[in-house]
Amino acid sequence: MRFSRGRNAQSLWLVFLRAFVMGAAPTPALTAECPNRCSCDNQLAVQCVGQDLTYFPPDFPLATRQLLLSNNRITELPAVILNYLSDLVFLDCSNNTLSEISESTFGNLRKLAYLDLSFNALAQIDGRTFGPLVSLVMLKLTDNLGLSEIHPDALSENTALQVLDVSRNNLTSLNISSLILLPSLRSIALSGNPWRCDCDTEDLCLWMQIEGSRFQDEGKTVCQGPPDMEGRWLSEVGMQLRTDCHQRLGYQDYIFLTSVGFLIFSAGTVSAWVMGVLMVLYERYNKNANGHEDEDEEEGGVTHGNGDLSKPGVKV
Repeated sequence: MRFSRGRNAQSLWLVFLRAFVMGAAPTPALTAECPNRCSCDNQLAVQCVGQDLTYFPPDFPLATRQLLLSNNRITELPAVILNYLSDLVFLDCSNNTLSEISESTFGNLRKLAYLDLSFNALAQIDGRTFGPLVSLVMLKLTDNLGLSEIHPDALSENTALQVLDVSRNNLTSLNISSLILLPSLRSIALSGNPWRCDCDTEDLCLWMQIEGSRFQDEGKTVCQGPPDMEGRWLSEVGMQLRTDCHQRLGYQDYIFLTSVGFLIFSAGTVSAWVMGVLMVLYERYNKNANGHEDEDEEEGGVTHGNGDLSKPGVKV
């Protein structure tokens, strides 16, 4: 039931954003013709859906606010062209063959509120990829079957983000250090990924367990490994992982303890050697000092001159 409500919420947001785009007053004048195989209207919406395009069209009305490029074979989003569309609010690039995006791709799209990159060939999302999108409200990254890594800082600056969908990718873990700080984030979809429920996903599982209402597909998000966790919901293993992961030492802990032990051993060895040297020197000094005293005593018992053998201090 929660999943259905999440899907309805996404649909409502989609309708809202489209209504916002279509209802906006077209203040800037159009400065370019409509691209070939695309249709443009006076509401500043450009549709190039299902036109078998292999490249991003080079000519758009510069005042375009809604751009639909889904169901084509576009391999690249050229930043030089895309960033001229500074009034763009709605961008749908789903079901193409995009393999890479970067921070520069969206460098000037500060008004963009909706972005759909689902059903592409993305393999990773680098740091600050979506940083310039300060108005981004909804982001869909679903069904990129090779997507196995999302950098912790990829969304750290998207304070307006409310809906994030990364379902049906190849994610085994997700660093949530930036996500939990996003003040507006209220809906997250994670299902369909081969999540590995171990210490690397401890925070994610615990977050889902504590704040399950944010996760629209909580009941469909399950662990794919390790074997003892397979088939269990992420939302039910958070506390168990918290306990298990903090009872045993990690790799770095072993390195630290080994280093400390080595330093202690080295310091003890050096200290013992120094003490041994000092003891030898002390013994030698003692022997030399005792030898000089004996000589002085022997010399003190012999009378010098006239053959007087009497001991000192004895009156004759």
